[in-house]
Amino acid sequence: MRRRTTAQALAQRSRIVLECADGHSIMEVSRRLRVTADTVRTWRRRFLERGLDGLSDEPRPGVPRKITDADVERVIVKTLEEKPKNATHWSTRSMAAATGMSQSAISRIWRAFALAPHRSQTFKLSTDPLFIDKVRDVVGLYLDPPEKALVLCVNEKSQIQALDRSQPVLPMVPGVPERRSHDYVRAGTTTLFAALEVATGKVIGSLHRRHRAVEFKKFLAKLDKEVPADLDVHLILDNYVTHKTPAVKQWLLAHPRFRLHFTPTSSSWLNLVERWFAELTQKKLKRGVHRSVQALERDIRTWLADWNEHPRPFIWTKTADEILDKVAAYCRRISDSGH
Repeated sequence: MRRRTTAQALAQRSRIVLECADGHSIMEVSRRLRVTADTVRTWRRRFLERGLDGLSDEPRPGVPRKITDADVERVIVKTLEEKPKNATHWSTRSMAAATGMSQSAISRIWRAFALAPHRSQTFKLSTDPLFIDKVRDVVGLYLDPPEKALVLCVNEKSQIQALDRSQPVLPMVPGVPERRSHDYVRAGTTTLFAALEVATGKVIGSLHRRHRAVEFKKFLAKLDKEVPADLDVHLILDNYVTHKTPAVKQWLLAHPRFRLHFTPTSSSWLNLVERWFAELTQKKLKRGVHRSVQALERDIRTWLADWNEHPRPFIWTKTADEILDKVAAYCRRISDSGH
């Protein structure tokens, strides 16, 4: 009765039994605990008959089940294999109308089997013939980097737009979020070349108005200048054409400490610098207002300098085998989708 975690109903029944054990009459216990006399008689009798087990609630049958296993199967099959005539996907209301069940029943079935027809995600399976080799190569650099070497994830964030809203942004006030006009004025674009150090999280960045092989060579020269000369440099980058031009290849021949590791085609998720670009976009660019390209570049440089004051490395946890097994399992599940 004194235990804090005891349900209140069970504690009340325990008080009734203890009051009766002290010799009080049924009517007196009813008055002292403010319950009906029939309640006192019921729990006193059940305790005498069954002891502590008698104070627990007995199983209640409830309403008989109306939805059979066949009905559940029919909803699941219809959800996975059919589409409504007037829409691209099912809703709880349209499925309820098509099956003759209630909307809440459809919702419970979908939740039980983790079905969400209203949701959709994008994907793309890589068709690179060297997909497995490249995954093992890149993940190996993340999990077991070579000694006396620096691993850099390199990429360019191109076409960063300097956007100015057509009207001033309304600040946030209690009860009302920040508001901005839906239209904007473009002031120009810039491109950020970035190299993320896997070990420390520091970023070497360079801004250019264009993203040709010429600008990429300038960025490589900057990396060569900032990375200590006694370290080899392993660059993880994508298959963009500017990374493979004859001018870039000639520069790499003149700088043999630079070694390139390409991610598979359509697999930008394998490059850790993309995660850093997401931080930049979410925290600085998405809601930023810039009236000129110069103002945009100034903000990016300031944000980059602030990041490098307190860098945070992104820790890669999946092994190559885990990634490949997950891709293989997913491909088996969609084996009938034409891929």
